[in-house]
Amino acid sequence: MPDIKDKSLPHPLVAAIPLVVLIGLLALVIALFGSDSLNGGSQIALIMGMAVCMAISMLSYHVPWKAFERQIGKTIGDVSVMLLILLCVGMLAGSWMISGVVPTLIYYGVQILSPKFFLVSACVICALVSLLSGSSWTTIATLGVALMGIGQALGVSHAWTAGAIISGAYFGDKMSPLSDTTILASSSTRTDLFTHIRYMMITTVPTITITLIIFLVAGLGNSNDAELHISQYTEGLSHTFNISLWTLIVPILTGVLIARRVPSLIVLFISSLAAGIMALILQPHILCEIGGSAALDAPHSIHDMIRGLAITFYGSTAVETGDAALNELVSTGGMAGMLNTIWLILCAMCFGAAMIASRMVESITRVILSLVRNRFSLVASTVGTGLFLNVTTGDQFISIVLTADIYRHAYEERGYESRLLSRTCEDAATVTSVLIPWNTCGMTQSTVLGVPTLTYLPYCFFNYLSPLMTLFIAAVGWKIKQHKS
Repeated sequence: MPDIKDKSLPHPLVAAIPLVVLIGLLALVIALFGSDSLNGGSQIALIMGMAVCMAISMLSYHVPWKAFERQIGKTIGDVSVMLLILLCVGMLAGSWMISGVVPTLIYYGVQILSPKFFLVSACVICALVSLLSGSSWTTIATLGVALMGIGQALGVSHAWTAGAIISGAYFGDKMSPLSDTTILASSSTRTDLFTHIRYMMITTVPTITITLIIFLVAGLGNSNDAELHISQYTEGLSHTFNISLWTLIVPILTGVLIARRVPSLIVLFISSLAAGIMALILQPHILCEIGGSAALDAPHSIHDMIRGLAITFYGSTAVETGDAALNELVSTGGMAGMLNTIWLILCAMCFGAAMIASRMVESITRVILSLVRNRFSLVASTVGTGLFLNVTTGDQFISIVLTADIYRHAYEERGYESRLLSRTCEDAATVTSVLIPWNTCGMTQSTVLGVPTLTYLPYCFFNYLSPLMTLFIAAVGWKIKQHKS
């Protein structure tokens, strides 16, 4: 329990009040707005939760307003690059679609991939690409979008497809030495990077194996009778877009940049520009249509082509293919489509900052630490704290760092290796962030894939089996060493 002599530390029951208010408001918002809850209602719920936290802290514990200002500034500053990445993801999604990159991948993908093996194939493809790139976000924003289209053409449930994509992408992100979360977890716990990765294999390999078996068995239930559906998509795409293998220059260039370890923000920006140039070369008729011209030979067509490219980057686009489902598939939101997500991230960061500045997070985590009695309870409390921080702070990076800081001394005092803490941080904080609707990962992937977080959540088997596998390994004590002091 918190030290009663520390008068500035809120009582755990008091610290829980903003969380109860937030969860109650979010439940109300979801009940009222459903899938539209991220378009404003959730943001208001987060702001109201922050207001309750601040009011209690300032009135009862005399926390100065400046403390909240400083923490909010620091927290938002820490995610500022992430917000730029989100804008570039929106630009990339629009340019890859209109340039013909995604339509070409869908066109050939639906003819190569079988509906029965699509889910397991999507998971493996995303796992490999994310492992090589070190970024689940980049993988999902590029291949993930294409695979969603292929799955739709094959008649596979969009929720299952999103689950396979996210499961694979987060496996690769978690295990890649290039991943920022992997580096952060190892450095925050003072663990050698490759020692951390090797130790994660104990929990991660069984988890991804179970996940692939589930997707394989589930996929076998899909029908192969999708020829008519596939032909409608391929005919609609070839009639609308100039389907060409030349468009694959863009993803190849992107792959080269990733292999050379170019920062994600630069990769996304260059890839978007390359796709824009490809659109000018191969899809000028579509750019003219978006820009307002009826045809390429219309007056001011060049002006409208450039205007169409600009709209592709920053705004929503709609292309007429002759098929309503295909129209929805090839429509894009550009950078503007990311603004709701950015708005939600800012509100989530403000709520998390208020909880940290008020020391309410510290109060609750001290209670969790007081319950630690043995190896299993130590790992279980670490998992619970990682999940709790993902919910309250809305960001996996903050969750990893705070979890590592809170438990580092507890693991050292009990004689456990730092690699156990680093692995548990990843199994709890990194992979579960995408399952929380108001977390930066949950909001981003929901927006990029066009599937609500709570819709794809049941099918992200890797993401919620990972913490369960960690608890199982802790219970049996497999390769967990304790040095007696």
